[in-house]
Amino acid sequence: MILPDNETKVDLLNNQAIAATIIKLLSDRRDQPVTIGVHGDWGAGKSSVLEMIEAGLEAQSDVLCLKFNGWRFQGFEDAKIALIEGIATGLIEKRPVLTKATEEAKALFRRIDWLKVAKKLGGLAFTAYTGIPSPELVQAALGKLDAIWADPTTLATKENLAVVLDSLKGYAAPASESKNVPEEIQAFRKAFDGLLKKAGIGQLVVLIDDLDRCLPDTAIETLEAVRLFVFTSRTAFVVAADEAMIEYAVRKHFPDLPDTTGPRDYARNYLEKLIQIPFRIPPLGETETRIYVTLLLIGADIGEDAAEYTALIDIARKLLNRPWESAPLDAASLKGALKEKAPGAQNALTLSDQIGPILAAGSQGNPRQIKRFLNSLLLRHRTAEARGYGSEINLPILAKLMLAERFLPRLFEQVARLAANDPKGICEDLAALEAAEEDGTKPREKTSKGKGTDKDLAARPDTTAGGSESVARSEWLSSPPIREWARVQPPLAAVDLRPYLFIAKDRKDHFGATSALGRLASVVGRLLGAKLTVQAMESELKQLASAEAAQVFEALRSRIMAGAAFDTEPNGIPGLAVLVKAHPAFQANLLDLLEAIPRDRCGAWAVSGWEGVITDPNASTRLDRLLENWSTLANNPILKAAAAATLKTRRASR
Repeated sequence: MILPDNETKVDLLNNQAIAATIIKLLSDRRDQPVTIGVHGDWGAGKSSVLEMIEAGLEAQSDVLCLKFNGWRFQGFEDAKIALIEGIATGLIEKRPVLTKATEEAKALFRRIDWLKVAKKLGGLAFTAYTGIPSPELVQAALGKLDAIWADPTTLATKENLAVVLDSLKGYAAPASESKNVPEEIQAFRKAFDGLLKKAGIGQLVVLIDDLDRCLPDTAIETLEAVRLFVFTSRTAFVVAADEAMIEYAVRKHFPDLPDTTGPRDYARNYLEKLIQIPFRIPPLGETETRIYVTLLLIGADIGEDAAEYTALIDIARKLLNRPWESAPLDAASLKGALKEKAPGAQNALTLSDQIGPILAAGSQGNPRQIKRFLNSLLLRHRTAEARGYGSEINLPILAKLMLAERFLPRLFEQVARLAANDPKGICEDLAALEAAEEDGTKPREKTSKGKGTDKDLAARPDTTAGGSESVARSEWLSSPPIREWARVQPPLAAVDLRPYLFIAKDRKDHFGATSALGRLASVVGRLLGAKLTVQAMESELKQLASAEAAQVFEALRSRIMAGAAFDTEPNGIPGLAVLVKAHPAFQANLLDLLEAIPRDRCGAWAVSGWEGVITDPNASTRLDRLLENWSTLANNPILKAAAAATLKTRRASR
């Protein structure tokens, strides 16, 4: 059961209201040209709205609806000409009364051919500022075409070239017959309008989709074709695009224009002048997300064509009409609509109730992100079944973990690391977090000195065996999004998470090097904590064997260097300092790490904190030499100044 990610005429988002409003608006303005924008983020449902508009116009025999996908035509031909020719061809194909032999069609296609050849010759300044070039440009081009007659491979064939020459000569009229740009535009509109009248078309509606997927030049060319060449009476355009992407395209296409025109951004002004009436698709709220998830899962299970599913959609739409005062779909609604199929759909309802709230917040109400999440969830479950351990995977538990993986990645990594290294796959810190949420424990309030009150401290979870509070647990309890996630059912406190982590290996193998650390993984985890926390671990670290200390050092080094951000002190540096202090044999290894940090991206933290850590004379000499090198840097003034000051202090103390 995989959910298709393509436009649909089956409305699960209650966007039919937008489509119906646009259809009514088009009907009320048949005699006037109009451009309507359907705006929304990537995956908001813009393409589906266009599908609904097309379906809603099918019953009106005098309305012709044509679709144009700029993304599919990108790279094949000039976007303006592609749009013009696509519309003209669509008119003839869908109206049998028209043929290319009619005078109106001939006039229109002659102009299109002329534009295509002029573009290929490089003489077509075809923008919002210059319009169509004058016929004099074509007269000059004739000499070039005659010169390449001996090499017909420049165009397709010699016959095609002859046709092009004949067409061009028809436009290369004497200067007295030349038309200026406004006249050419008017002639094009007149020929186009003649085609509409001859075909008995009361209104032509052109649906333009995926414009925000195009490269900036293609997007602008398409919009300018709408504005300059097909903006005739009884012609309407509905453009589906993300406003932010189109504004970006305007800025990229016109880089020399001012950033703003008064209080408004130029890119926004450009779009608003073209799009007369904008419709914006709002994101889904929590209730809407839960209904959407339920409908998606049930539709994939029983089929979108089932009469019971249609009945359920009708019930859902009534709820979606007033989502601020409505509840999601419930068991009674499912039973009333699905009848004998209702028991099989109960899992979908349960799952949507469990993950709906966080999925709505994490996806920001974006339907495509919701659908992609559900597809990943179902695909992983099927993969587990194919591998023979599907019975060990509970779908709600998998969904809860994937919510963390998708929307709280740091939490997921911490849970995965702790569970992967537990003999039973249990994350004890997670159990403490869920227990705190079940008891209604609140995060401790901070005083002006950053310490909790006695009452707050009493409510804190137990400390670890090492005597210091778990760093992960402390972080989780202070994070409202993580606490909200912890309240999602079912609880994971007593769950062996290893099968779930194994099925998530498509992102990362949680049973690799970290798992090989065994019991040392918890030591590494705590050494990644705050400086005050790790300083108390020195006596514990001294109990490690040399080989164990080497494993811990390498794990910390790998984590630090993988971060690639060194302007501030990386997590693990204080822990590494305490480890080297407890095991002085690793002083050379520590200097190897410091020397490997990119100098141009290193912050001032690297020059200090090594008192009592680097004590070996050879290591101390290496540190002085490293500070000298840093003090001469030309591309990192902060590190340069800090290194010079530290080096001066070190020398003065000897």
